[in-house]
Amino acid sequence: MALIISDECINCDVCEPECPNGAISQGDDIYVINPSLCTECVGHHDKPQCMEVCPVDCISKDPVHVEDQADLYQKYLTLID
Repeated sequence: MALIISDECINCDVCEPECPNGAISQGDDIYVINPSLCTECVGHHDKPQCMEVCPVDCISKDPVHVEDQADLYQKYLTLID
């Protein structure tokens, strides 16, 4: 499952540099996560780094983009090629 940033985002910019896949970018009003690049840090870290550093806990699982660990790992493999 990819992650999503809610409108509680305060644009603090701590999540973007933590993403090893470059999935996080500045949107119109708040930061956004590209679900095609988000692997929840599978292949890089044990936990999603953006969630670890977010000071307002505005990052959660995106119910629209449901993926299990195997799917996330396969996505990771395609991104490193």
